[in-house]
Amino acid sequence: MSATSAPFGMRPSFHPTGLDRTVALVDGIASAYSSNILKGQPVALDTNGNIIIATAGSAYQGAFAGVSWTDTTGRFRVSNYWPANTAYVTGSCTVYYYSDPNIVYDIQANGSLAQTSIGDQANFASATAGSTTTGLSACMISTSLAGSGAVGDMRIIGLTPAVDNAWGDAYTVVQVQVSRSQYVATINAF
Repeated sequence: MSATSAPFGMRPSFHPTGLDRTVALVDGIASAYSSNILKGQPVALDTNGNIIIATAGSAYQGAFAGVSWTDTTGRFRVSNYWPANTAYVTGSCTVYYYSDPNIVYDIQANGSLAQTSIGDQANFASATAGSTTTGLSACMISTSLAGSGAVGDMRIIGLTPAVDNAWGDAYTVVQVQVSRSQYVATINAF
């Protein structure tokens, strides 16, 4: 797996308490929002309290998990991604996303990472990439590490345990936590 570039976005792995629950936000995406939001894609809250795609280097919530809504023809829909420019009946849209900064996510790097990257931080790579066929994000973590005293989007906390994943692989899969949470003060790398 980590010898091949096969990104899957930010996939919740675990929470230290065992509770990696999603937040449900009614009408949490602006009707007719102009971009696809894919499962596992990093998301943020805008000033109107709506979910939007997070940008590298900015505070964000966590990962998108899915959405349900009633479209303007009256049909109820459930999807693991938000289709761009979709309009819905007001009050019918519920967005699900992970927002707890203690959740540990698995994410693939856009290159090789060594064990020395533990504790360091890095930004997203390809944050808006993904597939509307599967609805899955192709977001990755950059191998350009922030370095001591600097802040990145995610803090690397370990290697994702898998038979086919090891430090130094071509596309290492690592475990990370949100380091630029919209709810927590920024913490520098150590």
